[in-house]
Amino acid sequence: MNGLPMTVPDPGLPARVRIHEVGARDGLQNEKTAVPTAVKAEFVRRLAAAGLTTVEATSFVHPKWVPQLADAEELFPQLKGLTGVHLPVLVPNERGLDRALALGADRIAVFGSATETFASRNLNRTVAESLAMFEPVVARAKEGGAHVRGYLSMCFGDPWEGPVPVHQVVRVAKALLDLGCDELSLGDTIGVATPGHVRALLSSLNDEGVTTDRIGVHFHDTYGQALSNTLAALRHGVTTVDASAGGLGGCPYAKSATGNLATEDLVWMLDGLGIETGVDLAALTATSVWMAEQLGRPSPSRTVRALSHKE
Repeated sequence: MNGLPMTVPDPGLPARVRIHEVGARDGLQNEKTAVPTAVKAEFVRRLAAAGLTTVEATSFVHPKWVPQLADAEELFPQLKGLTGVHLPVLVPNERGLDRALALGADRIAVFGSATETFASRNLNRTVAESLAMFEPVVARAKEGGAHVRGYLSMCFGDPWEGPVPVHQVVRVAKALLDLGCDELSLGDTIGVATPGHVRALLSSLNDEGVTTDRIGVHFHDTYGQALSNTLAALRHGVTTVDASAGGLGGCPYAKSATGNLATEDLVWMLDGLGIETGVDLAALTATSVWMAEQLGRPSPSRTVRALSHKE
């Protein structure tokens, strides 16, 4: 095994994809024990060195809710020397925004829900109330020159409400963009999406005036559908894909959610399709093997296991 797939391009797909790496934030926030700050900083540095140009660094949420990321103020300054990489941070409200801006963050993300039940459980607000909370956050971030991403969770299914109607997702997605978000990340939080559902949602967003270049996708692999759903999105023209090194992460507020799409599995597929990512798969795999050692368990990524010759 030489560590690289045979390249057979598909002319119907984008020439380049930007991977939005979420392992250092979305992945590590689900660990049962806190990862040392120095290890987190080294993880981000290694991800950047592997060629990832967007690495979500941390979240400025209250430590009571996500204790694993309570060291945001300590971590973020340690990453300031990195060049050629964007370091977005998640902020839940204006207080979180203040903390992030004080440290010089120039890429901000807010996290909303397409369903009322998840909004209540995750944000302790209705969907409308959460949008109202985000409004000044997005406005102030934009005034300060920051790029703002809007995460929208439960876009395909909700563990309490079941399948989520496409029109409902479109309505909340448009509301987030109307607040001023530059980019929208569609989250399959519990991993129930299938390719036809993905195409239907993307088409409906386009029909309502949301252009594909403003959309990213964030798939979980609960039912083994993350790569097939990603391919459906690529065929639709999406060029931003969220993934997590080594397949780390899930969702602490949705117990049925398993890991994110593993970045290595995504890169293997994209490399085979001749799609540029700028990512060195061997360096990325080595990083995930190292991180798995820090966490004391093997990586769930199939590609990491295959390339590192570990069962």
